[in-house]
Amino acid sequence: MNWMVASGVQQKWQRLHVAIYEGTGGRLGPGMMPGARCCLLSTVGRKSGLQRTLPLIYVQEGDVVCLVASNGGAVSHPLWYRNLVAHPDVTLQIGRSVMPMVASTADLAEKERYWPLMAAAWPQYDDYQTWTEREIPLVLCRPLGARS
Repeated sequence: MNWMVASGVQQKWQRLHVAIYEGTGGRLGPGMMPGARCCLLSTVGRKSGLQRTLPLIYVQEGDVVCLVASNGGAVSHPLWYRNLVAHPDVTLQIGRSVMPMVASTADLAEKERYWPLMAAAWPQYDDYQTWTEREIPLVLCRPLGARS
Protein backbone atom coordinates (compact mmCIF):
# COMPACT_ATOMS: atom_id res chain seq x y z
CA MET A 1 0.00 0.00 0.00
CA ASN A 2 1.07 3.55 -0.68
CA TRP A 3 2.74 5.14 2.38
CA MET A 4 0.77 8.35 1.81
CA VAL A 5 -2.51 6.47 2.23
CA ALA A 6 -1.30 4.57 5.30
CA SER A 7 0.12 7.65 7.05
CA GLY A 8 -2.81 10.00 6.43
CA VAL A 9 -0.65 12.39 4.39
CA GLN A 10 -2.82 11.78 1.34
CA GLN A 11 -5.97 12.98 3.11
CA LYS A 12 -4.25 16.19 4.27
CA TRP A 13 -2.86 16.80 0.77
CA GLN A 14 -6.33 16.26 -0.72
CA ARG A 15 -7.91 18.81 1.63
CA LEU A 16 -5.26 21.39 0.74
CA HIS A 17 -5.63 20.65 -2.97
CA VAL A 18 -9.43 21.08 -2.81
CA ALA A 19 -9.08 24.34 -0.86
CA ILE A 20 -6.67 25.78 -3.44
CA TYR A 21 -8.69 24.50 -6.40
CA GLU A 22 -11.98 25.88 -5.10
CA GLY A 23 -10.45 29.01 -3.57
CA THR A 24 -8.99 30.08 -6.91
CA GLY A 25 -12.08 29.19 -8.92
CA GLY A 26 -10.15 26.45 -10.70
CA ARG A 27 -7.27 28.67 -11.86
CA LEU A 28 -4.89 26.76 -9.60
CA GLY A 29 -5.37 23.10 -8.86
CA PRO A 30 -5.61 21.34 -12.20
CA GLY A 31 -1.81 21.18 -12.46
CA MET A 32 -0.88 20.57 -8.82
CA MET A 33 0.21 16.98 -9.47
CA PRO A 34 3.43 17.18 -11.49
CA GLY A 35 2.94 15.46 -14.82
CA ALA A 36 -0.82 14.96 -14.48
CA ARG A 37 -4.03 16.94 -14.67
CA CYS A 38 -6.46 16.96 -11.74
CA CYS A 39 -10.18 17.53 -11.46
CA LEU A 40 -12.43 17.81 -8.44
CA LEU A 41 -14.97 15.04 -8.00
CA SER A 42 -17.97 15.69 -5.75
CA THR A 43 -20.06 12.74 -4.64
CA VAL A 44 -22.88 12.25 -2.15
CA GLY A 45 -21.86 10.20 0.88
CA ARG A 46 -23.64 6.85 0.77
CA LYS A 47 -24.17 6.88 4.55
CA SER A 48 -24.06 10.57 5.50
CA GLY A 49 -25.81 12.06 2.48
CA LEU A 50 -23.26 14.90 2.63
CA GLN A 51 -21.30 16.18 -0.34
CA ARG A 52 -17.72 14.91 -0.46
CA THR A 53 -15.13 16.51 -2.75
CA LEU A 54 -11.63 15.36 -3.60
CA PRO A 55 -9.02 15.88 -6.29
CA LEU A 56 -8.34 13.08 -8.75
CA ILE A 57 -6.13 12.61 -11.76
CA TYR A 58 -8.21 12.34 -14.90
CA VAL A 59 -8.04 11.74 -18.61
CA GLN A 60 -10.71 13.24 -20.84
CA GLU A 61 -11.66 11.89 -24.24
CA GLY A 62 -14.50 13.84 -25.81
CA ASP A 63 -17.35 14.03 -23.28
CA VAL A 64 -16.00 11.12 -21.22
CA VAL A 65 -13.85 11.78 -18.16
CA CYS A 66 -11.98 8.75 -16.82
CA LEU A 67 -10.92 8.33 -13.17
CA VAL A 68 -9.07 5.52 -11.39
CA ALA A 69 -10.35 4.14 -8.06
CA SER A 70 -6.85 3.04 -7.02
CA ASN A 71 -6.79 4.10 -3.37
CA GLY A 72 -3.01 4.05 -3.73
CA GLY A 73 -3.04 0.27 -4.17
CA ALA A 74 -4.83 -0.35 -0.86
CA VAL A 75 -6.79 -3.57 -0.33
CA SER A 76 -10.17 -1.80 -0.39
CA HIS A 77 -11.88 0.53 -2.82
CA PRO A 78 -11.72 4.24 -1.96
CA LEU A 79 -14.75 5.69 -0.19
CA TRP A 80 -15.47 8.05 -3.08
CA TYR A 81 -15.90 5.02 -5.35
CA ARG A 82 -18.34 3.41 -2.93
CA ASN A 83 -20.22 6.71 -2.78
CA LEU A 84 -20.63 7.03 -6.54
CA VAL A 85 -21.69 3.40 -6.90
CA ALA A 86 -24.51 4.21 -4.45
CA HIS A 87 -25.19 7.67 -5.95
CA PRO A 88 -23.90 7.87 -9.55
CA ASP A 89 -24.90 11.51 -10.10
CA VAL A 90 -21.68 13.42 -9.45
CA THR A 91 -20.17 16.82 -10.15
CA LEU A 92 -16.80 17.31 -11.80
CA GLN A 93 -14.82 20.51 -11.83
CA ILE A 94 -12.11 20.75 -14.47
CA GLY A 95 -10.42 24.10 -14.22
CA ARG A 96 -13.17 26.70 -14.09
CA SER A 97 -15.79 24.41 -15.63
CA VAL A 98 -18.24 22.66 -13.27
CA MET A 99 -20.28 19.86 -14.83
CA PRO A 100 -23.03 17.56 -13.56
CA MET A 101 -22.12 14.04 -14.66
CA VAL A 102 -23.22 10.43 -14.29
CA ALA A 103 -20.53 7.99 -13.18
CA SER A 104 -20.32 4.30 -13.99
CA THR A 105 -17.73 1.58 -13.57
CA ALA A 106 -15.97 0.79 -16.84
CA ASP A 107 -16.71 -2.62 -18.30
CA LEU A 108 -13.87 -4.85 -19.50
CA ALA A 109 -13.72 -3.38 -23.02
CA GLU A 110 -13.77 0.17 -21.65
CA LYS A 111 -11.07 -0.67 -19.12
CA GLU A 112 -8.86 -2.15 -21.85
CA ARG A 113 -9.30 1.08 -23.79
CA TYR A 114 -8.83 3.60 -20.97
CA TRP A 115 -6.30 1.92 -18.63
CA PRO A 116 -3.31 2.63 -20.92
CA LEU A 117 -4.37 6.29 -21.13
CA MET A 118 -4.58 6.55 -17.35
CA ALA A 119 -1.26 4.74 -16.86
CA ALA A 120 0.34 7.14 -19.35
CA ALA A 121 -1.04 10.06 -17.30
CA TRP A 122 0.14 8.55 -13.98
CA PRO A 123 2.47 5.52 -14.37
CA GLN A 124 2.11 4.59 -10.69
CA TYR A 125 -1.34 3.17 -11.48
CA ASP A 126 0.36 0.09 -12.92
CA ASP A 127 2.33 -0.27 -9.67
CA TYR A 128 -0.80 0.17 -7.57
CA GLN A 129 -2.47 -2.73 -9.39
CA THR A 130 0.44 -5.01 -8.46
CA TRP A 131 0.16 -4.00 -4.79
CA THR A 132 -3.40 -5.23 -4.35
CA GLU A 133 -5.35 -8.38 -5.16
CA ARG A 134 -8.50 -6.40 -5.96
CA GLU A 135 -9.20 -5.30 -9.49
CA ILE A 136 -8.80 -1.52 -9.51
CA PRO A 137 -11.91 -0.03 -11.13
CA LEU A 138 -11.96 2.68 -13.74
CA VAL A 139 -14.82 5.15 -13.50
CA LEU A 140 -16.25 6.83 -16.57
CA CYS A 141 -18.12 10.08 -16.07
CA ARG A 142 -20.44 11.27 -18.79
CA PRO A 143 -22.55 14.43 -19.02
CA LEU A 144 -25.89 14.15 -17.25
CA GLY A 145 -28.39 12.83 -19.78
CA ALA A 146 -25.76 11.32 -22.08
CA ARG A 147 -25.96 7.67 -23.04
CA SER A 148 -23.08 5.32 -22.27
